[in-house]
Amino acid sequence: MMKSKLLVVLLFSASLNLFSQNINWKSLSKEQKHLVSMNIGLDYSTTLTFGYGYQLNTKLPIVLNADLSLPFGNKPFDDLKSKLGGQVEVLSIGDFSTTAKVYGVFRRYGSENARLLNFGSEFTAVSGYYKPNWHVAGEFGFDKAIVTHVKHGDRMKEYNPSIKDGWYIPTGGNFFYGLQSSYSFGNNDLNLNVGRNIEQDFKTNNFVPYYLKLGYVRKFI
Repeated sequence: MMKSKLLVVLLFSASLNLFSQNINWKSLSKEQKHLVSMNIGLDYSTTLTFGYGYQLNTKLPIVLNADLSLPFGNKPFDDLKSKLGGQVEVLSIGDFSTTAKVYGVFRRYGSENARLLNFGSEFTAVSGYYKPNWHVAGEFGFDKAIVTHVKHGDRMKEYNPSIKDGWYIPTGGNFFYGLQSSYSFGNNDLNLNVGRNIEQDFKTNNFVPYYLKLGYVRKFI
C-alpha cells in the first residue's frame, strides 16, 4: 500500500505542466535573438510559466530555452518545475516544418506527507503547417521522471516508522500529444496548446487526462 501511494505521488510530480515555448519559425527573423514568454496552463493544476529563449546564429534554426512553472496557490514554491534545453527546426519543406525539442527537467513537489525532488527529461516532436502570421501543428512528446529524492514528513513517519528517506529510481513517465497553434503580429505571438496525457503503458489514464495552455511570446532584437 505504501509503495503504491509513493508511486502515485511520483507520477503526479512527474507531470507538472508540460510546457515549452511554441515557435513559429516563419515569423522569427534571424535578428530576433531574444524571446520572453508567459503561459497559463491547465495541466493537473493551474500553473503560470515564465520562459526565456535565445536564438543561436546557426545554419539550422536553434533556440535555447529556460522555463520556470509555478502553480497558483498559497505556497507556489512548494511545487515547481524548471526546464533547460532547446529546440531545433530539423526539417523545412515549403510551408511544412518539423521541430525537435529536448529538455532536462527539475521538479519539486511538497506536502505534509513528503517533499520530492525529481530530475527527469522531456522529448517532443512538433510537425505542421507554418505561415508568417500563423501556424498549426501536431505535437507528441514523452516526459520521464528519472530519479527522485524523497524526504518524508513527520506525519508519514508516524504512520509508518520504517519508511526510509532517500533516492528512488521510478519507472514512471507520461506521453502527451495534441495540437498547437499561434497567431503572430509584429514582435508578438499568441499560442494555444490542447491535448491529452497518458501514462507510458498507453493504457492508464492520468487523473486529469487533458491539458490546455495559453501563451504569449515577445521577440526582441
